[in-house]
Amino acid sequence: MKPPAPEIERILFTEEQVTQRIAEVGAEISEKYRGRELKLIGVLKGSVFFLTALARQIDVPVKIDFLAISSFSSQPSAPGLVRIAKDLDDTIEGQDVLLVEDIVDTGFTARYLMRTLAARGPNTLALCTLLDRTSRRIVQIPVEFRCFEIPDRFVIGCGLDYLQLYRNLGFIAVMKHERSQ
Repeated sequence: MKPPAPEIERILFTEEQVTQRIAEVGAEISEKYRGRELKLIGVLKGSVFFLTALARQIDVPVKIDFLAISSFSSQPSAPGLVRIAKDLDDTIEGQDVLLVEDIVDTGFTARYLMRTLAARGPNTLALCTLLDRTSRRIVQIPVEFRCFEIPDRFVIGCGLDYLQLYRNLGFIAVMKHERSQ
């Protein structure tokens, strides 16, 4: 498959690979939560495409809610302060909750969100991510469900963007180095 834009260096995972892996993870989640209702919480905006595809592969009853975060840092590559910009619409107390992320990188944001959600009294709380960039992990956070581990490169597609573009790509691609800076 030829990359569709000059900004793309190479395709990391094809649309077929992404679809297949999401189906496999959906089956794992279905098995773990068999006989229960599951609340999926997506982190806007990046997780929308992944959460939608994942929810279609889960065969236990699911509810969906979203939150949005803002991150502030004095240095572009350094972790910053995270705050919730859009909170959940409903309570999660006493529910089985799965936080759905597009990517887990340093772990700071995921840790903040998991701690924040845990304080709200869910029955269970786990983390699922489309992409896991463990090579950049600073804070160790348990990722119960992951689709792919990726190298330390800037990626786009399946919800991940560059300047709000490319989220709609069905595959995951590596951006050319000079464009991702």
